Amino acid sequence: MAVKREDIRRIIDAIGGQDNVDAATHCVTRLRLVLNDESKVDKDALDEIELVKGSFAANNQFQIVIGQGTVDEAYKIFQEETGVEESSKDDVKKASEQKMNPFQRLIKLLGDVFIPILPAIVTAGLLLGLNNVLTAKNLFGAQPLVEQYAWLADFANIINVIASTAFIFLPALIGWSAMRVFGGSPILGLVLGLILLHPQLASQYDLGGGKSSEIPVWHMFGLEIKQLNYQGQVLPILFATWVLSVIEKFLTKRVHDSIKMLVVGPVALLITGFLAFIVIGPLALGLGTLITDGIKAIFDSAGWLGGAVYGLFYAPLVITGLHHMFLAVDFQLMGSPLGGTYLWPIVAISNICQGSAAFGAWLVYKKRKMAKEQGLAVTSGISAFLGVTEPAMFGVNLPLKYPFFAAIISSSLLGAFIGANKVLGSVGVGGVPAIISIQREYWSVFGIATLIAMVLPAILTVVLSNFAQEKAKEMVKE
Repeated sequence: MAVKREDIRRIIDAIGGQDNVDAATHCVTRLRLVLNDESKVDKDALDEIELVKGSFAANNQFQIVIGQGTVDEAYKIFQEETGVEESSKDDVKKASEQKMNPFQRLIKLLGDVFIPILPAIVTAGLLLGLNNVLTAKNLFGAQPLVEQYAWLADFANIINVIASTAFIFLPALIGWSAMRVFGGSPILGLVLGLILLHPQLASQYDLGGGKSSEIPVWHMFGLEIKQLNYQGQVLPILFATWVLSVIEKFLTKRVHDSIKMLVVGPVALLITGFLAFIVIGPLALGLGTLITDGIKAIFDSAGWLGGAVYGLFYAPLVITGLHHMFLAVDFQLMGSPLGGTYLWPIVAISNICQGSAAFGAWLVYKKRKMAKEQGLAVTSGISAFLGVTEPAMFGVNLPLKYPFFAAIISSSLLGAFIGANKVLGSVGVGGVPAIISIQREYWSVFGIATLIAMVLPAILTVVLSNFAQEKAKEMVKE
């Protein structure tokens, strides 16, 4: 639909006027603003504007959902009306970072490192799911498809090679992404990750499987340095790339331009490589092992409790942006002998619960004859069922309140069910399609949880809405 200039002027008034805008940009569907004072936003006035499909604040950015295609024209008019200069997404991020406390910056840093590599991990998870379908027993008969049709065996094997590559070389992906965030050369981060995966190094998986009981060592400076491969590990490469970036930036400022290529990269990589094998790797590996053992212990001893707590708090964590830090935990668990994560299946169920609650809100809006809100509830519900929950959470469930409570209550209950059954999966697509990323032996449990998640929050939303209305009527009578 065409964007009316009057609607943009109303948006500007609702966010506190043009003087309240520090920086502005847009993505595919949303205006992304950094405001000087978010308390000046008139949310009710904003929601009354036909052009606006929802709004929310996250990571010190105020985001207004406009819609795909329409947002481009809206942004141009917004610039003309406010006089704000065009900002890149990086400019807006930098402006929002200035308002963050140290803990928020740490969480944002983790998000900036792991989010860019998610497409590779999601793709790998989906392909591993396809491989699971081809190799699973009792799915299409007593024998797996690769045994029923011999030609499928090599086909499945190639899929497995393609799918597992992102997980095997995860430290290299993290090294590349982390160096971008830390301000160093991404290619050096990539090489550092590959160094920690060198074929000469002893594989932790072989050691754990009993193929070898001894770790070869280097003898240097009176030390025995373990030749250990850090395949699938997150913390060693994360800490090592930070050290590498510090050394590289230090040398870049002090080495003459004529010999920078001969000195900066080789010296930085050499020093960091030694530190990685001698100090950083062993300490970070120990810390990572403590984290994975701790989470495993929780789910082994009281999986229902761990699942219930994570299911209850995941959506609120999304509101604050703190959910990004759990990506590192997911990757760490996947790189451990578990070979999967307890957390991602609960995330997927939380997605579905938010979508179901939005559909419940649609029933409420329909009863109240609120046409605009009905359309938003349907489209955002579908989006959440496919793993993208922000439109449902911020555009429907949180403004209406009780759909959000219905969603997190349902997510907590189903999280307890999933945790009690110790369901494992890989980081991949969220929502209903997430079953592809779940390990084959847990499909039935996750399938049951999925079906319940598609229905229960919607029912709870309607029940809570009716309860709220009855209470309101009683208060009026009194």
